[in-house]
Amino acid sequence: MAPGLSSRVHIIGAGLAGLAAAVRLTAAGAAVTVYESAPRAGGRCRSYHDPLLDCVIDNGNHLMLSGNHAIMAYVKAIGAEDRLAGPRDAIFPFVDVATAARWSLKPSDGVIPWWLFNPARRVPNTSVWQYLSVARVMRAGSGETMTACVGASGNLYRNFWEPLTVAVLNTAPGEAAAGLMSPVLRETFLKGASACRPLVARDSLAATLVDPAVDSLTRAGARFKFGTRIRGIALSASRATALDADDTAIPLGESDTVILAAPAWIAETLLPGLTAPPPGEPIVNVHYRLPRPIAAPGEVRIVGVVGGAAQWVFARGDIASVTISAASDFADTPAEEIVTRCWPDVALALELGDTTLPPARVVKEKRATFAQTPAAAKLRPGCRTTFANLLLAGDWTDTGLPATIEGAVRSGFTAAAETLRLHAAKAA
Repeated sequence: MAPGLSSRVHIIGAGLAGLAAAVRLTAAGAAVTVYESAPRAGGRCRSYHDPLLDCVIDNGNHLMLSGNHAIMAYVKAIGAEDRLAGPRDAIFPFVDVATAARWSLKPSDGVIPWWLFNPARRVPNTSVWQYLSVARVMRAGSGETMTACVGASGNLYRNFWEPLTVAVLNTAPGEAAAGLMSPVLRETFLKGASACRPLVARDSLAATLVDPAVDSLTRAGARFKFGTRIRGIALSASRATALDADDTAIPLGESDTVILAAPAWIAETLLPGLTAPPPGEPIVNVHYRLPRPIAAPGEVRIVGVVGGAAQWVFARGDIASVTISAASDFADTPAEEIVTRCWPDVALALELGDTTLPPARVVKEKRATFAQTPAAAKLRPGCRTTFANLLLAGDWTDTGLPATIEGAVRSGFTAAAETLRLHAAKAA
């Protein structure tokens, strides 16, 4: 049952968790107000026009997979299914900086991994039996790291487990929680090619995941309060009673609900006693404006890089973007040095030859994710709080997934479902 006409759901934060919650709630007929301190929605999933490159760039690259069912439901709900792009097949090309060797991972259809029996579809110089390490990850205990499950040496580790772990968990395998990798494998690679086709925003993150959501929500009657910072939440013994919006009190009705969908470090300042996982490592992205397009309009090239400064290269039109996860070594490195160090990897990955170093922009996201270690994962709070009408959402909450777009969207859906349950129970 949707909240009654006299009730309203107040969502603090217009990142993907907050937007996902709003999408589900408005679809159920709820009245929603979204508060965002920034002048626009998106949170850490944002795009902007860069004057140096004279084009729109994203703050970072976000790789999604066709098996991310929450993302797929979200883009369908906001009418943006055609704004995701990627190869037609589930294929992951790689290049080794040390040897210039190239290979591709090509999962097969169905749950039986027939592709592992074809040397041309798996990591070079690995045997079928080495991939049984996947089973060890799937059985990982809550305190185990990735290296405790898969080791820390050999071709499979260097060319598969290490790049996969760093990309998904933004943490080195020796510290990364294996329990956060297992649901990713279960929902994607272990379901076969149909669930692990790589997808990225076709034009930009904002144009794909944010702007269509704001437009559809506005049409549905949702209210957005941009440039409005929630500085406090008034609390009684059992419920939230008012919001402090830039020193203006917004009283909450008896049937009103609050979804706190702000980043963890902000949520902790608004909710006394909240324990959240600490920030993890930064993610560094570099965007190069190439002299000519190397990808057709609407197409994206994705190449994994092993042994270099860059880890993943994404090419859309004449923009080549680099992602470096678990990038603490680069946090204080001057932008010019990062640009220079990554360029040979980009030129190799995209086969650009001796192309001159083009203009580039470095974007450092210092609080990109929470620390995705076994100890930090145990600190993730659930959606419900001790206050009856106050819920939590965000990729840092206990979604069972890593801090990814899929996790953020799923947390928003969970908060929306809990809100509807609360109102249904009250109306019964």
